[in-house]
Formats: sequence, C-alpha cells, structure tokens
Amino acid sequence: MAVCVAVIAKENYPLFIKTIPTENELKFYYTVHTSLDVVEEKVSVVGKNNNELRELYLGLLYPTEDYKVYGYVTNTKVKFVIVVESSNTSLRDNEIRSMFRKLHNSYVDMLCNPFYTPGEPITSKTFENMVLSMM
Repeated sequence: MAVCVAVIAKENYPLFIKTIPTENELKFYYTVHTSLDVVEEKVSVVGKNNNELRELYLGLLYPTEDYKVYGYVTNTKVKFVIVVESSNTSLRDNEIRSMFRKLHNSYVDMLCNPFYTPGEPITSKTFENMVLSMM
C-alpha cells in the first residue's frame, strides 16, 4: 500500500524514514522533504482558526505523476508523511486515515519506552515492523 513512510520531528529533521527497496530511494527522501512546506502551510492556515479544534489529518498534500503524498501532524508538531502509488486507486480516505491512526498509536507506544529519548532517531524494531506491515 505505502511506498514510503516518514516521521519528521518538530524541528523538521527526519526521525524515521522507510521506503520500499528500489533504485530510486533518494526520490522518496526528496518527496518527503518537499512535502514539509505544504504541511507547514496547512498547519499555519488551521492555526489561524483558533475557534475550531485542529484536525490532525491533513489529507492529500500533493499528487505527483507517480505518487500521492498524505500528511498528518500530532499535537506535539511531529509530522507523519505517507507516500502511496497514484495507480493504487483502491485506497480510500478512510483507509489512509486508518494508516495514520495505526502509525500514531505505534509512535505513542514507542515513546512510552523509558529507554527512548524524544528527538532521537527511531530504532525500535516493533515500530519498524508495524511500518513494514503497512508497505
């Protein structure tokens, strides 16, 4: 389903990036990096409407010719980015939301580990296995 999953820190550096094995992995890193501008734009627009609760799921950030990039921001400003193939039209918005919920829950479980220091790269095998199950 997903071809790339990334967890980006509040300060916009990657905590975790996993891609499908391909000769073009650098393209996914570039796609994730460029999606951060769109994430910041969407978060700042939502931040101006203080009357409404902030929606964590940002939806489709942008489509490319081969992929669609979706975003999600936690309350602590940690960003999740999932890249899926554009040809995979069977994915619905609810399925993408479900993927982000699963990713967020696994991230919270990983944060509860007393040996993990927040802001450090994610090396949890449990978290990585959950991400691999989404791919």
